[in-house]
Amino acid sequence: MCGIVGYVGDKEALPILMDKLRMLTYRGYDSAGIAVSKNGHFYVRKCKGKVRDLEQIVDEDVGSGTIGIGHTRWATHGPPSTRNAHPHLDCTGHIAVVQNGIVENFWELKQELIEKGHTFQSDTDTEVIAHLVEEYYDDNLTTAVALAMQRMKGSMAVLVMHRDEEDRLVAAKMDSPPLIIGLGRGENHVASDIPALLHYTNKIYVLEDGEIATITRDSVIISNYKEPTKPDRRLYERKVIVVDWSPEVAQKGGYPHYMLKEIHEQPQTVLDTLRGRLPERPDAPIELPDLNVTPEEVAAVERLTFVACGTAYHACLVAKYAFEQALRIPVTVDIGSEYRYRQPIIGPNEWLVAVSQSGETADTIASMREGKERGARLLAITNVVGSSVARLADGVLYTRAGPEVAVASTKAFVGQLVGIFLLLLYMAQYRKVSRKTAKSLQALRAGLWKLPEQIERILNDDGHVKAIAEAIAAHPSAFFIGRNLDEPLAREGALKLKEISYIHAEGYPAGELKHGTLALLDEGVPVVALATQGAVYDKMVSNVQEVLARSAWAIGVVPEGDKRLTELLGEANVLTIPRNHDWLHTVTAAVHVQLIAYYAAAALGRDIDQPRNLAKSVTVE
Repeated sequence: MCGIVGYVGDKEALPILMDKLRMLTYRGYDSAGIAVSKNGHFYVRKCKGKVRDLEQIVDEDVGSGTIGIGHTRWATHGPPSTRNAHPHLDCTGHIAVVQNGIVENFWELKQELIEKGHTFQSDTDTEVIAHLVEEYYDDNLTTAVALAMQRMKGSMAVLVMHRDEEDRLVAAKMDSPPLIIGLGRGENHVASDIPALLHYTNKIYVLEDGEIATITRDSVIISNYKEPTKPDRRLYERKVIVVDWSPEVAQKGGYPHYMLKEIHEQPQTVLDTLRGRLPERPDAPIELPDLNVTPEEVAAVERLTFVACGTAYHACLVAKYAFEQALRIPVTVDIGSEYRYRQPIIGPNEWLVAVSQSGETADTIASMREGKERGARLLAITNVVGSSVARLADGVLYTRAGPEVAVASTKAFVGQLVGIFLLLLYMAQYRKVSRKTAKSLQALRAGLWKLPEQIERILNDDGHVKAIAEAIAAHPSAFFIGRNLDEPLAREGALKLKEISYIHAEGYPAGELKHGTLALLDEGVPVVALATQGAVYDKMVSNVQEVLARSAWAIGVVPEGDKRLTELLGEANVLTIPRNHDWLHTVTAAVHVQLIAYYAAAALGRDIDQPRNLAKSVTVE
């Protein structure tokens, strides 16, 4: 959840660290801090608040040095405060540590260290690491960090420096939090996420679970911290990953918020995800070589289980409707944080498909490991090359959305939907489907190529949705309803609205209104009714009439040319989407619910890119 950065090279470290922290503010904004080392002395500054607050108290003239670490915090242990901000030091002040993650046995370790005479200055679990490294330090920082890592339990990425070893940083990773090493000339970098590195390099190593890296300006030595007698022994030559994202993609580009910029990048996301995979010629085969599955394996699969969290979970619910209708194959969708605790039934000839924007979602990774232990084939739909989810999977479909900085996911969600439909079309090539279904899938295939232009049309004429969103912002709560493939989108619309505007919002299957939810509807309460699926349109009209009968304010989202709901609600209360295959209406309607959330939050003056209490990547359980 937190963001950690590091630098060792021949340049001044402080401005580089601050630049990286600015690029990682979406990972945490409770507090921030840096430590720079020069001539055996640390320059440490930290504070409660955001990176911009840290900028006010650092002095580049005083804080000189060519090696340093930094941190932006999302609080887990200990409240947000300067006292609990990272970096944390040991008793001697020689060791500085930043961490992303949780030390689950920190209390026991803390009591042990206190008995040995260590004095703690914070309430955090992270400070335990600094004192453990101090306890084991014997003129070799890598060895000390390796021994400390062996004592800890939990899920963490750690970056450590010692002021007597100013030529090196030591990084270590346990379980799921990401840690990326960026390779430069005469310098090397460390960060929690790729966007923080793009100004400096596009060549990276991704640290694996159980690994420790000794990083100098000219080398990176990766080994296993479970071999304490040989911590400097190079395990193997790690493959360098070349990232094809440009540094400009991670900038606002003139937009007031990253979220709005990323909403406007969705036409390009769709194009990039389709290109090279879905030929425009309708009879040409779909190629997804990174899935690493044979036609025979596709034909033999008996069930699919999708696992994800948050927005990605809603994309998986769309997959359930589409895959079961088209392929007549059972589909289970599980929330990653619950999956492995219910002793799931899964085995050979079944696929577990993990969906994650970052590829570092801790609960999704744990679900994949559970599925692997039970014999399932693992596939992943993710946005980040070389991420933990991608490396753990047997096959991958990358969504090619580029860096997504805003906490509220938008273009990644659209990329996931397109990736899901690509997987569906790919599998349909090798499974028996009815003539009716085959015709529908041909229309789906053609419709995917229409999406970029259709999304552009919505974005270029967003005045109406802006006006509706600003009116919704005046209400304390709102509801989203839908049926069939619109039902997951209703959940997603509610999630978007509440996470960035802080308006209470709920998403429901429309048919569930009469099973309790109608009790919450009163005069003027906004209800966004998604009615884009032809097979259940008549039912949705009935549900909207139930809403109107309670004097609530119904807003319809319908395909162009709609008559019944438009006449019932009036054009002022209707948002339209271009007509396409019904299933692809979820993609274009998603743009409307994203804009509703964005403009409502803007009207309320919210911190849209960094909503309170949330972070971009949930890398600990």
